Amino acid sequence: MDTFNSLTPEIQQHLKQIAKTSGLPLNDESSELLAVAWLEKKAIFEKTLADNKLEEVAFYGQAEARGALALTWSGSIINIGPLVQSIRRCEYTSIGLRADVPPAATDDASELSADLEVDEPVQFTKGPIKTSSPVYKIAVASEALEPEEEEAMLTQVSQELAEDFATVNKTVVG
Repeated sequence: MDTFNSLTPEIQQHLKQIAKTSGLPLNDESSELLAVAWLEKKAIFEKTLADNKLEEVAFYGQAEARGALALTWSGSIINIGPLVQSIRRCEYTSIGLRADVPPAATDDASELSADLEVDEPVQFTKGPIKTSSPVYKIAVASEALEPEEEEAMLTQVSQELAEDFATVNKTVVG
């Protein structure tokens, strides 16, 4: 339980909730496996940010024109596209272990109902989901990009993250 115990109490509690809906046995071994997977996904997310010139921010205003990527406490990925002709495309990708949420969802005309802040859920008035798990990290492009270019980059990055996270689930959790 060393890895599990190294996590914050909030993340530990969240992983315990995931174990309940994942079909994994409710024991210390499952908690440890989920913690190892969570830390691997966190490391992948952080490396991906650096590789793609994305920078972490603690706050993202719902009216911002640029897009963002968010990693939730549960390890889900939320791609919040930039405003393109006053419309924002958003994608949600689950961690793949939970049976209580969709594996993926997209809405081409999403509306955030609140600003994004670390440790708070992403909320949509209209979007791929209604509310997410609390956000662990938020990232935005460190360079100004044209909206279409930024949207393509965020979509590509979120797809790569989803594939990498699925590999972690298969190799670590089974």
